[in-house]
Amino acid sequence: MKILAIPALALLSACAGSGSGSISGDIPAGNDPEVGGISEVPNPSAEMAAKSGKPLSRLQRGHEVYMLKCGECHEYMLPKEVDILDWEDAMPKMIRHAGLASSDEQAVLDYVIGVKAL
Repeated sequence: MKILAIPALALLSACAGSGSGSISGDIPAGNDPEVGGISEVPNPSAEMAAKSGKPLSRLQRGHEVYMLKCGECHEYMLPKEVDILDWEDAMPKMIRHAGLASSDEQAVLDYVIGVKAL
């Protein structure tokens, strides 16, 4: 049993973040970043912010965290394909597991809500 526990702990620690909550880096979005991106994971826009009632800056942060962190430990769960209640249930566990700030959890949820509002 101990033999199985060691690789599992290594996998969990590999997915954990630093806890600082700061992520930097540009996400390439094609030739025109305002309209480029991946159709299933759209870039935040003024329209998305208006329809969701969430600040564009928070949607941008949620998109950044989603793109840079959510795929580190598992396949991406596409915002439009998962019920918002399932997102709300899973997010606290995933954010803690990744070592991210709770503000990042809210930003990702706001981003998902924004995607669903389009």
